[in-house]
Amino acid sequence: MARPIDELDRNLLGQLTEFRRDLHSHPELGFQETRTAARVAAALRDSGVDVTEGIGGTGLVGTIRGVGSGDRSMGLRADMDALSLVEETGLPYTSRTPGLMHACGHDGHTAVLLGAARRLAADRDFGGSVHVIFQPAEEGLGGASAMLDDGLFERFPCDAVYALHTAPGLPVGTIATGTGPIMAGGGTFDVIFTGIGGHGGQGAHLTPDLMVAQATYVMALQTIVSRSVPALETAVVSVGYVDGGRPDAPNVMPAELSLGGTLRCFSKEAQDLVARRIHELADTIAAAYGCGATARVTWITTPLVNAPDQVDIVARAARSVLGTENVSTDMAPITGGEDFALMLEATPGALVFLGNGTAPDGTIHNVHTPHYDFNDEAIGAGVAFWLRLVRQQLSTEAVPGTQ
Repeated sequence: MARPIDELDRNLLGQLTEFRRDLHSHPELGFQETRTAARVAAALRDSGVDVTEGIGGTGLVGTIRGVGSGDRSMGLRADMDALSLVEETGLPYTSRTPGLMHACGHDGHTAVLLGAARRLAADRDFGGSVHVIFQPAEEGLGGASAMLDDGLFERFPCDAVYALHTAPGLPVGTIATGTGPIMAGGGTFDVIFTGIGGHGGQGAHLTPDLMVAQATYVMALQTIVSRSVPALETAVVSVGYVDGGRPDAPNVMPAELSLGGTLRCFSKEAQDLVARRIHELADTIAAAYGCGATARVTWITTPLVNAPDQVDIVARAARSVLGTENVSTDMAPITGGEDFALMLEATPGALVFLGNGTAPDGTIHNVHTPHYDFNDEAIGAGVAFWLRLVRQQLSTEAVPGTQ
C-alpha cells in the first residue's frame, strides 16, 4: 500500500526537486537528450534498477522486478525533451542554454517517474515487473515511434502502459482524465503554388496570380471543418504562415508562393478526410487559376485514446491517495497532441493530467509559453499516484486479469 503523500520521504522529495531543477537548467531538444538520459540512467542504476539505454535513440528503460509472485508487467512512461523557446521566468534555475527551455513539464514528468522508480526499487513489494520508460523527442519529432520501431514492447512486454502530463490551472494534488479520445491527433500541412511570375503592372494578364490563388485557397480551407467534417465531430485547420513575393519588389508577381499550418482531429477518419480535402482544394483551385500546386500533409501523432478499463484503474489508484474529490474522470478532450498515443495503439493504457496549480499571483502560465514552470509541489502527488498504481495492479493478491 502506497504511503499517503504527506508521509512520503521528505528527503526524497527534496532530491527530486533538485534533480528536476537541474534538468530545467540544462534543456535538450528531441534526440539530443544525452545529458538528461545519462543522468536518469545513473540515478536508476544507483537505486538498483536494471537499465537499457539507446532505445529509439536517446531513450531508455529501467526494469524493476518485484519480490512477490506473478508474471504480469506494466509500463510507466515519461518524456525528456525540451522546446525551442526563450525562457522568461527569471528563476534561479532558469535555462542555461540560450533558445531552449523546458516549457512543457517534461523535466517534472521525468523527476516524478524517477522518484517512483527509486521507491519501487527500494521496496519491491509487488509481483511481476515494472518498466519505467523515459522517452526522447515527444515534441513533434517522433520519439514514441522511434522507441516502438526499436522493439520497445517486444523487448519490454507490458500488459498496460500509463503516462501523466502536467496540467497548469488544475490544483496541485488533483488528477484529471477521461475515456476515449482525450487529446487530438496533430499534424501539419503545406502547399506550394507555382507559376511563371511576371510584372504586376504591365504584365499582370500574362501570368497566373498566385496571390489570388492562395487567398482563395485560404478561404476554401475554412469549409473543411464547416462543411466536410460531420457536425458532431471536432477538427481544427489553421493557416500559420504565407510566404511569397518580396516587400522590396512589390511590382513583381512571384513564381512561387507557399503556405502552411496546423491540423487537429479526434479520429483517424477525420484525419483522412481533412488530408484528402487539403489536397483536393489545392488541385482544384490551382486548376481554376491556371497555376500548379503541390500539397503535403504530415500527421505527427494520432488521436490519444484512453481505454475504459485503464481509466477505471488509474481513477481507483488516484482516489486512494488523493481523495475522491480530487480525481476527475470526465475531463473534456483537448486539442493538444501527445505522441504517447502511439504507445496506446500498441498496448492498452491511459494518460492522466497532474495538477500544476497557478502562479503565486493567481495567474496561469500555460505550457509552451516563456513563463511556464513545472510546480515542484506536484512531485509528491505524482510519485504517490505511480506507487499506488503499481501496487494496486501488481499486488500478489490481485486477481489475474485485473491489469
